[in-house]
Amino acid sequence: MPEYEKAMQPDDITRLFVERSNAGDAAGVAALYEQDAVMAYPPGATTVGREAIRALWEKVLANGPHFEPEQPLPTLISGEIALTSTPPKDGSGARAQVVRRQPDGSWPRLLDQPEFVTPTR
Repeated sequence: MPEYEKAMQPDDITRLFVERSNAGDAAGVAALYEQDAVMAYPPGATTVGREAIRALWEKVLANGPHFEPEQPLPTLISGEIALTSTPPKDGSGARAQVVRRQPDGSWPRLLDQPEFVTPTR
């Protein structure tokens, strides 16, 4: 596996995700996750583990989607754990990730909720 730039701050995750996704680099996207990370995707299911996340992103990126950077919401940090999130452009929910500081100072994703929608009333 190539040597990828690591997220050295929790907020680096979004930038690196957008860069790698737009380059069609599923392995690079998967490198942003801990080995046993859990992703709430596809809708109604979970994908567990970096290898499964890589395989999922290979399928998603095969369709050539384009991602735009989104302004992050304030990051919450408690010790070695941080919560990062971004609001989607349409304002209909949010995306949230829990990242965990590693011994080398990097912050890969541990939990990823790519999208959750606020209920309409």
